[in-house]
Amino acid sequence: MEDFLRAIEVNGYAIEPNAVPLDAIDRLRSAVEPLLAELTRVQGGVRDVLARVPAVREWAASSGARRWAEAILGPDCVAVNALLFDKADGRNWKVPYHQDVTVRFRRRIDLPGFGPWWEKAGVPHVWPPAAVVERVVALRVHLDDCGPENGPLRVLPGSHRTGVLSDEAIDAWKSRVPEVACHARAGDVLVMRPLLLHASSAAALPDRRRVIHVEYAALDLPGGLEWYEAVKADRQPG
Repeated sequence: MEDFLRAIEVNGYAIEPNAVPLDAIDRLRSAVEPLLAELTRVQGGVRDVLARVPAVREWAASSGARRWAEAILGPDCVAVNALLFDKADGRNWKVPYHQDVTVRFRRRIDLPGFGPWWEKAGVPHVWPPAAVVERVVALRVHLDDCGPENGPLRVLPGSHRTGVLSDEAIDAWKSRVPEVACHARAGDVLVMRPLLLHASSAAALPDRRRVIHVEYAALDLPGGLEWYEAVKADRQPG
């Protein structure tokens, strides 16, 4: 765990191999497949997965999932969001280098440093102060093998330590820091800071590249703000 925490602090990410047993991966694949069947050719993923897929919600609350989030954020962190991504033949996409700087709250409350606000599917979204995003960590569960031909996530190590970056600053990071491609096997978990610059290319050989992306947060929110979702730990024995 010491090496894991050092990697998160210095690089902004760590890959935990064989983190989820393959029987659990099979259950998650089966649980999310109906959502993927709804996607059009231009959609790369699905939102609101915590609410829509009980198996994902249960996994996010389990000690097996939370041990990495709790190591970084503490035992009171909660799962606040989950997304589902898939790159497949006929549904292949790419994303340029960016940071994840958006969070979802239950209702809009205008506070200094929070903005702009907008809605997606009726849910308030906002750009919060960097201090809020710095208390978030994401776990990316790989449901399939992801090698160099499958459009893996690419990251710029250390870029999470300089706050929210302008377009010019992102270009500067791209020019001076060698990128790392995050290859993974089914069952591996990539843990990352949202402010880490990350991108992905379209897959050269499109195949299934299913990833469940779960975000955890630990923060006493100001001014009455509430996370749109807040899945707590399942502390039941077993």
